[in-house]
Amino acid sequence: MAIWVEVDLCDGCRRCVRACPYDAVEIREGKAHIGDRCTSCGACMEACRNEAILTDAQPRVVPDFSDYKGVWVFAEQRGGELHRVSVELLGKAQELATQLNQTVAAVLIGDGVAGLADTLVEFGADTVYLVEDAILRDYRTEAYAHVFKELVEAHKPNILLMGATHIGRDLAPRVSRRVGSGLTADCTELSIDPDEGILLQTRPAFGGNVMATIINRYSRPQMATVRPGVMEVVSAAGTQGSIVTHVTRVSEDRIGTKILEIVKEPKTHTDLTEAKVIVAGGRGVGDAAGFELLGELAAALGAELAGTRVAFEEGWIPASRQVGQTGVTVRPDLYIACGLSGAIQHRAGMMDSKFIVAINKDPYAPIFKVADWGIVGDVFDVVPELTAQVRAVCQVMCD
Repeated sequence: MAIWVEVDLCDGCRRCVRACPYDAVEIREGKAHIGDRCTSCGACMEACRNEAILTDAQPRVVPDFSDYKGVWVFAEQRGGELHRVSVELLGKAQELATQLNQTVAAVLIGDGVAGLADTLVEFGADTVYLVEDAILRDYRTEAYAHVFKELVEAHKPNILLMGATHIGRDLAPRVSRRVGSGLTADCTELSIDPDEGILLQTRPAFGGNVMATIINRYSRPQMATVRPGVMEVVSAAGTQGSIVTHVTRVSEDRIGTKILEIVKEPKTHTDLTEAKVIVAGGRGVGDAAGFELLGELAAALGAELAGTRVAFEEGWIPASRQVGQTGVTVRPDLYIACGLSGAIQHRAGMMDSKFIVAINKDPYAPIFKVADWGIVGDVFDVVPELTAQVRAVCQVMCD
């Protein structure tokens, strides 16, 4: 594919020079010239009023995908226990499938996991593709990717969703490469375009300062990963579903890796995505001692302690306690934001909280724009008083 200039039509207006994002166009002797840095993006052609810039590229044709049907969800399980993000995605899959007039399917891979199929049906799966084999007992990238390739080629799903967990982030790009499709990672919103009927995949970009919506017109399935806690769990109790058993052809000699030992870290805290009440702190808390004050409030409320990216980077909280675009997404019943400004990167992780209480001495802090209740005051004055009052109420209730 090439782009060239018809010099007889060019008037040297420089519109193409200003339009080129790669500095590949220059004016020589009053005429536009295309340089070696050109990527054939076409920006100069759109800018040219005289239609002096031409190309031999043919318009890309959207293939016929009418035989690709259904919204699929990867039912991630570990040790026979279903990951919460799987049922969260089934709720969103129901919504998408209804708009497309298609069905919802869950892909369940493992060994001895058939008992999870009923749970998947309960949360919205019309069909459960069950793949069981001893070779699939523990997650291994090559084995699971091969199974997905078999299923996609056999059943042709329209949309394939995975949780942006450690496993999902490892597996999704391998599957997309094998089936020849694109992938949008860490989506915060999914919807269907009413005109084209394609998946609109929205995710933060440029450090969370803008939200980008991405579409996939030229390949199927349309693939996306979604962070845990972003979507709401929706039960579909009383629905009927079917189980389709798939026998995989993957063999041990094709995998190339073996799991020698699984070492699990002791779980000392409740998963933030499951917490009902969260007390979170930011830069305004000051230091680790300030977080001890927040910890006392959290203990009085029976809440979980969390923080912003700054709090993690300063070593005041562990990585698992970070809420926001680069941390976890939560939706508790009550979120108490202490000494944090409410930057968009943090708000992206807690906006779906049922009630938000903000404590900040800056009355113009962005967090107050999303808070249900705001307390303008110093964290070191407000939090100890709030803790004392919570303890007093608890003591009265206990007596």
